Amino acid sequence: MPKIYFIDVTNRDGVQTARLGLSKLEKTMINTYLNEMGVFQSEFGFPTTRHESFYLQANLELAEIGVLQPIRLGGWIRAIVSDVVETFKLVSNIRHLNLSISTSSQMIEGKFQGRKSGDDIINDMGETVDAARALGAETIGVNAEDASRTDLDFLIKFGLAAKEHGADRLRYCDTLGYDNPFTIYEAIKALAENVGIAIETHCHGDLGLAVANSIAGAKGAIDGGQDAYINTTVNGIGERAGNADLVAVILAATKSKRFAEKYQLGGSINLSKAWKLARFASYAFGVPIPINQPGVGANAFAHASGIHADGVLKDPENYELYGFEELGRGDPELVETGREISAGQYSGISGFSHVMGKIEVSFANREESSKVLELVRYANVEAQKPLVADELLFIAKYPKIAKKLLTLAPLE
Repeated sequence: MPKIYFIDVTNRDGVQTARLGLSKLEKTMINTYLNEMGVFQSEFGFPTTRHESFYLQANLELAEIGVLQPIRLGGWIRAIVSDVVETFKLVSNIRHLNLSISTSSQMIEGKFQGRKSGDDIINDMGETVDAARALGAETIGVNAEDASRTDLDFLIKFGLAAKEHGADRLRYCDTLGYDNPFTIYEAIKALAENVGIAIETHCHGDLGLAVANSIAGAKGAIDGGQDAYINTTVNGIGERAGNADLVAVILAATKSKRFAEKYQLGGSINLSKAWKLARFASYAFGVPIPINQPGVGANAFAHASGIHADGVLKDPENYELYGFEELGRGDPELVETGREISAGQYSGISGFSHVMGKIEVSFANREESSKVLELVRYANVEAQKPLVADELLFIAKYPKIAKKLLTLAPLE
């Protein structure tokens, strides 16, 4: 039976959100949390973007030493041969790629302005897949941007060409959130049946349907005989109205009525990491978790009504589909109300040693602590906010990789 896998795109699509962004260390922490949670792949960045190069290389080094394992790290590029060449020039050891090109008549006419035909789109995609494979890509996803507004017959033709050139997956992008659960199910089932390769769903929330469409699309892929890959972002952060929220999609896939009985996950998801991941992403992006966010919102397990409170106290299952413990919630959170010393870009060695001692990190000598402190200072400059304990621990444990994450080399 085909399975469902999750490809989180927070570090690619999420960071494209207007007015938002992440430091390279914060992106790395997102990858570590996604790995701990059991997410199949992180679309971890743009390998043709020069300021991403050291970050991408550093994360691939973490994969090589087993820190970011078994998660796959995949890059996103345009379906242009020159992008493939630039990718392997800047990040030679990248092995997983998604190649994107617009497929709808609207995009072909309105975006390319007559410079490309439908046949050109297919030819460009095929040449790019060939180039990526020749230069060392082990897995390739082909993205049909604006698939939900693309003629289905053309989409099938596009998918068959992708398969012929050796693509592993076809990404169906509901770029404008135009689909509904019924239309996306029909389209993806038809693609799965007629193209015969795994199908990814990439859904946006312009109509508030990203999670529902992701589940319906996965059902369509599996009913059509193929594995389903669902694209998500942490806390639903994404362009305009956002993407399908990772935790909400997992909950829907595993808890909704009669779904998990037939449609099973391809790997083991550790849902107990959900709260830590959601909370960190909220802090890093500077965007509060909505109070009514499934699973991780402040009101997800809050009860005020007398009938509800009485019922949940007698048996939580009366008014809760799942327990807060499953998502890693329930531990008390301590807030400092007295003297507080934090590690920032102007910290001295005494205050820094105090902070690190509180999280049980010690150094062999003053020289070692000074080197780590310097990295912490730079990380604070980039993030413009205090580092959380996990970031401090990461820098102390992997100082050489942290240095690479904090290095930028502008063009001369």
